[in-house]
Amino acid sequence: MPAVKNPYEALGVDRKASDETIKKAYRKLARQYHPDHNPDDTAAEERFKEIQGAYAILSDPEKKRQYDSGGGVFGGGGFDPGSFRTGAPGGFGGGISDILSDLFAGAGGARGGPGTRPERGSDLETEVHISFDQAMEGAQVSVSVPLSAPCPTCHGTGAKPGTTPKVCSRCQGRGVEAESQGLFSISQPCQKCGGTGTEITDPCPTCHGAGYTRQVKRYKVNIPAGVRDGSRVRLAGKGEAGRRGGPQGDLYVITRVAESKLFRRRGDNLELEVPVTIPEAIRGATIEVPTLNGSKRIRVSPGTQHGTVQRLRAEGPPKLHGRGRGDIHYRLTIDVPRSLSREQREVVDELAAVMDENPRERILGQRAD
Repeated sequence: MPAVKNPYEALGVDRKASDETIKKAYRKLARQYHPDHNPDDTAAEERFKEIQGAYAILSDPEKKRQYDSGGGVFGGGGFDPGSFRTGAPGGFGGGISDILSDLFAGAGGARGGPGTRPERGSDLETEVHISFDQAMEGAQVSVSVPLSAPCPTCHGTGAKPGTTPKVCSRCQGRGVEAESQGLFSISQPCQKCGGTGTEITDPCPTCHGAGYTRQVKRYKVNIPAGVRDGSRVRLAGKGEAGRRGGPQGDLYVITRVAESKLFRRRGDNLELEVPVTIPEAIRGATIEVPTLNGSKRIRVSPGTQHGTVQRLRAEGPPKLHGRGRGDIHYRLTIDVPRSLSREQREVVDELAAVMDENPRERILGQRAD
């Protein structure tokens, strides 16, 4: 174990730091660099040893006094963390072993590891394809999902009905095995029971001791009105089976919405291009336009320009969570005929004769800059 030159620097505290401040700093760093949280990381392991050694000095009044009186060097070339005991120091309410036990109880420490606790099942995702109308109105659809579900024979225990799993003889039900390495111990799942803390001597004939089976589940999904392409609908508790009695995960249904033949969606609103004739744009008119629920009439003002947008409020998609509806934006486009009859051309010529102003005069002759 390497010697550390300055225990205060190792813990990131000032020389005048209180016992409580030192203890808090140690707890924070020990949690961050503990080998259980950094598997196969030699740098983190060395840092953890350094933290251990520093706390072994600063948590013991006598060793701390010796270090402070030595002008910052302990034993000439630094202090050796491996030379200190792990018992409770006189100045702190608990030694290194006690603090580590508190920090990592239930996470690989002496009180049992993660392998003994119930684990929540994984979340799942699936997609469902719906029409534009279904997205606007809401719908109920069916989805089929392959997943791991609790075994119907043993109900997730993994044991044959009428029998019960036994406490693991190797780990005594803790689910972990601890290997002592000086000031700390490294815990790993029990090799015999795989971290469950139990042994199944008479496995379930259906799942062969796994506690779950692969099944295809069919669910009815209520798609709320107003969903968009890519919306997620959550079905709580319909995901993968949990382990050791843990709850099932959730199922997220991703909506894939077909495009509308008329409308284009923009956020909470819909857009639609509506052609108007030249006379309608010049004189003004009342025209009929489609909506999600039939049609309505809107007013085209005299002198309407190409690209003018008219809006119908609260006629668009329902907003999720019951917050009203969006709008429909109608972009008016002037429909110019590609060919004219003789009579139509004569009328246009007459109109051109009386409307002889040049709309480009205001831009001609101006500098580009």
